Amino acid sequence: MDAEQLKGSSHRWMSAALAAFVEGLESYDFAVHHAGVATEHLLKAYLAGIHPALIVDGRHFDSLLHATGLGSHAGPLTKVKTIGLVDAYDRVVKLLPRKIPIDKKALEPLADARNGVAHSAIHDSAQAEAVFTVCLRLVDPVLEELKIDPNGYWGPFLVLHDKLVDEQVRQERVAAEALLVKARSLFEQRFGHMSGKERDVVLAAITSKPMITMSREAPRECPACGSQGWVAGEVSAVHVYDGGQVTVSPKEVLLDPYGFHCAACDLEVGAKLLMHMGDLAQSVFLDADPHDYIDDEPLMDEASS
Repeated sequence: MDAEQLKGSSHRWMSAALAAFVEGLESYDFAVHHAGVATEHLLKAYLAGIHPALIVDGRHFDSLLHATGLGSHAGPLTKVKTIGLVDAYDRVVKLLPRKIPIDKKALEPLADARNGVAHSAIHDSAQAEAVFTVCLRLVDPVLEELKIDPNGYWGPFLVLHDKLVDEQVRQERVAAEALLVKARSLFEQRFGHMSGKERDVVLAAITSKPMITMSREAPRECPACGSQGWVAGEVSAVHVYDGGQVTVSPKEVLLDPYGFHCAACDLEVGAKLLMHMGDLAQSVFLDADPHDYIDDEPLMDEASS
């Protein structure tokens, strides 16, 4: 549960992953597995640097005792149960909102590939490069938060890292632009023959309500046609810092977008491409009571928790 030990472990696993990747197709299983372990350990290093309790399974009391310095009352340290890759990702994203460029849907193939190799020697070699690059992009902002020199972490593989990341980002930008072109063309087909006044009336009618998931959306301007579209996302409480006290705002919640839809031009953008659509990926403050939106976990004053 030591942050420095986890950093060193992440570096070693990632070096092994990159070495396997350059060996080609026959070593992609090692590359994906090792990169997954490296990513998990780096996420845990960030969490453990804040407090070791953030990386243990909260349902296992002995693990919590070790994490809080009360290990003398618990079983051996080797029996400590920690969280996995997905839970570590969830916790880091909550602590570093808007800094992690990989959404949870993109993380799932990585977790599946890592577990598939580890438990049953199964992986999809056709998806290996994309999955591998997800690790690289997820690791970069965590290295920055931990103030780890990327030159030292990536070592002789830095150029390979840059090329893989740049290529994936380029492909995403091309895909995003293709969506915009298609949506603009459809908008013109639907409304190009109308007068401005007639078009405004029709658009006001069809764009006034969200078409994604009820009660967790916010209106945003469509980057393709300029009409009102809707972003859907995960909602979390807004915390207010005042005089050393941390409280939950009674009037605001924060919506972190994972998708966008425009009824006027049928532009539909998933989390993977959202960041390439201007400011659509930016979080939105909703003027509302947090308890109207967040009902899956209790909200409490963090200063007293």
